[in-house]
Amino acid sequence: MHKKLVVRRILFMFFLASALVMVSCKSKKALIQSTSTSPVDELKVNDIIAKHYSVKTDFSTIYIKSNVRFDNRNQTQNVTAEIRIKKDEQILVSIRFLGITMAKASITPTKVSYYEKIKGTYFEGDFSGLSQWLGTDLDYNKVQNMLLGEALDNLRKGKYKQTLEELSYRLEDKANNTTQKAFYIDATNFKVSKQEVIQTDKARKIEIEYGNYSNFEKNILPMQVHIDALQEKGKTEIDLEYTDVNFNDELSFPYSVPNGYKRVIIN
Repeated sequence: MHKKLVVRRILFMFFLASALVMVSCKSKKALIQSTSTSPVDELKVNDIIAKHYSVKTDFSTIYIKSNVRFDNRNQTQNVTAEIRIKKDEQILVSIRFLGITMAKASITPTKVSYYEKIKGTYFEGDFSGLSQWLGTDLDYNKVQNMLLGEALDNLRKGKYKQTLEELSYRLEDKANNTTQKAFYIDATNFKVSKQEVIQTDKARKIEIEYGNYSNFEKNILPMQVHIDALQEKGKTEIDLEYTDVNFNDELSFPYSVPNGYKRVIIN
């Protein structure tokens, strides 16, 4: 696969992962999980959800530097990503290869933009157009939550069946539709250890796994994120390994499309 397609796919995987659209098979990538052997307490669903939100990440800005590994069974590509987050306002993702910025994506609650240098193209639109193209609902909060190890959906608004799976509480969405969702809440820190969505009618599934949670003063953040997306065309995996994390620094969010780039229209 040409590098421009890899870069574009990595950017879209940030959208796809938060949009939850892909096919079924368990991730074979082992992440660092909790080593606690303490018995898991039986808790009611509402108590599990309350504890999850009691450890919600509290910040004004986050700077994350990450190694990224992309594998679609045809090609493996390693790049680096710089992720800047201004809470609830903006996410800026810069993809670099051999130290050169190959692409940028800017995400706000009302606008989604990206450009890639190799082909000189860019996309600009709102979430409604992108969601329609991807075939599922997408919003800013899902992207932000995905990166921080928080539930993609607002768990307070749903109804769930609770079961225990190893050291996690598995909350299965009881909504009766063609999209099946499950959220695995770690019983030791009440952050998300895994979340998955299956669209049975479209033979799509995505799993997002988290590992190696680390403490940053008042915050807990996963240092590993594994995205396993499957559909009829094949399987795609993306691994994020956070190598540098800083909270509440003064950050700039520079984003502008270079002159002469051609706009990509998504119908």
